[in-house]
Formats: sequence, structure tokens, C-alpha cells
Amino acid sequence: MPAFLGRVFFSKHVSLPFLRFRMLRHGIVTAPLRWNEINRPGLKGIWITHNRQEQPDVIIYYCHGGGFSMGSGYFYMEFLLAWVSLLKDAGYRNPALFALEYTLVPDAVYPTQLQETLAGYEYVLSIARDSTRICVSGDSAGATLILSFLLYITDHPELRHQRPGLAVMISPWVTIVSRNNRDTASDFLNANSLELYGRQYIGPKVPSDDPLVSPGNCKDVKKWADASPEKGWYFLFGSEEVLGPEARELIFLLRNAGTEVDYYEERGGIHAWPVASLYLGETKDERLHGLRDIARAVRDRIS
Repeated sequence: MPAFLGRVFFSKHVSLPFLRFRMLRHGIVTAPLRWNEINRPGLKGIWITHNRQEQPDVIIYYCHGGGFSMGSGYFYMEFLLAWVSLLKDAGYRNPALFALEYTLVPDAVYPTQLQETLAGYEYVLSIARDSTRICVSGDSAGATLILSFLLYITDHPELRHQRPGLAVMISPWVTIVSRNNRDTASDFLNANSLELYGRQYIGPKVPSDDPLVSPGNCKDVKKWADASPEKGWYFLFGSEEVLGPEARELIFLLRNAGTEVDYYEERGGIHAWPVASLYLGETKDERLHGLRDIARAVRDRIS
């Protein structure tokens, strides 16, 4: 899909009516969870929680995918609402989630998106009180931003001591430009298009091998150990991923760094399958399969 079409299709003004349609066809008139927009200088996003009057006992900080050129938290709204609901079912008293709305390419390029990711984390920190109650997460390009953010804080003592409790990486775009990003028979991603989108995000002033813009280029085991959340990592990706080889390589590197890393590789799975299956799955179990695994992983680590 051309970026300009994706930008419209995945925007707030299309995504919210689509969400309303999906709710009504299931007999749901009002959303079971409350959400509101955060709109401040340098920070935009969506805040979802069960009870605004109570302190959250876990907060998910999420960055959406879309090749840096399209997408929004509003397109992911059903996925995000379901995630918070499953966390409630898992035993949390008042789970919450903040989905960052970062600036899309070509309106801005790196490092704008990284700066916005930092601002989003600082916002979540101001609410969480305890950084170990935060799970940072993202899919595809959003996971890239989370990886970049975690590497960034290793050189900033004021944030290094406030690392999150857990990172959940969904089909991460680990290395923006890589020969390992190869087309597969099933995945909907195309390696050449990915490189085009990635180079647009990097922009003309930053080397493509800079680890802060392309985290997979960091091979420093100690740096990854310092960047790792307190309770480690959980990766989900599909066996048919164009981006799969780089994800496997990062998992291997993180394990060599001595961090706790679990992963689930969906057999025959395509890019961002936990998100895609929510919309494409034929049964409720198929639609929630990935999200249930994620909610279980969060509960096991942040108790």
C-alpha cells in the first residue's frame, strides 16, 4: 500500500468509525473501557484505563507500527482495548495503557520520533511512580523506536535507573537496512519497500548503521545488558517474517548478554501476526491467541 493511502486508511478519522462498526456488529454500543487523548507540546497519545480515579498497577507503553510513514494508535484501538481487558482478566486491579502518536515521515525524520518516544516514557513514568510497573512494547517500526529508546537511556543516568520492568517486542524491525531482510512466500512485507521506508525515516544526515536509528547495528553485549528491562524481554514474530532473521539474531545477542529472554515464533505466522489475527481470525481463540500469550507474559513478569 502506498504510504499516502495507508496514512489515510489507518488514520483516526477512518479507524474510529471502523471500530464503531466492529463494535455494533457484535452488539456493543459503548466501549467497555475509557480512553482519552493526550495532546501536549511534544507529546500526543491515547490513554486507556479501567478507572481514572485509581493508581494503575501496571502500564503498557505502546508504539504502533506502519513503516514510520503510516499508522496510528487509533487503528490499533481494538487491539489495545482487548489487551487492557485481558490484563484485567489476568488479575490486575487497574491496568492502563498509553499509545504514543509519533510524527510520521515525511513530516519529520529521525531523531524526532525517538525524542517523542522519550517524552512518552517520561509521561508514563510520571503516572507509574515505579518504573518496574511499566511494560514497553511496540510492533514493527514501533518496536524499533522502543529498542532505540532502550539503547538511548544507557548513556543517560537520569533514565538508566528508571528502566521499565519488561519489553514486549512484536515483529520488531531490528535492523532498518539489512541483507537478512528477505522476502518470503507468505509475508505481506516486501524487503525492497521496507528499505525505502526505512531510509526515508533515517533521513539524509544520519548514517544507516547508527545503532540509535537502527538498533540491530549495536553488537555491544554490555550495552544490551544495560539497556534490558528489569524483568527481561518477550518477543513474538512469525516464522514467515521478512524481519525474522534479524529478530532471531537479537534474541541470541540478548541471551549472550545474560538477560532473561523468552520468545514465541508462530509457525507459518506473518508480520505482526498478533495484531493481524485480531482482525482476520475466524474464531475468538484465533483472534486472541497472541494477545493472551502477551497478557500472560506480562502477568508472569510484573506481579
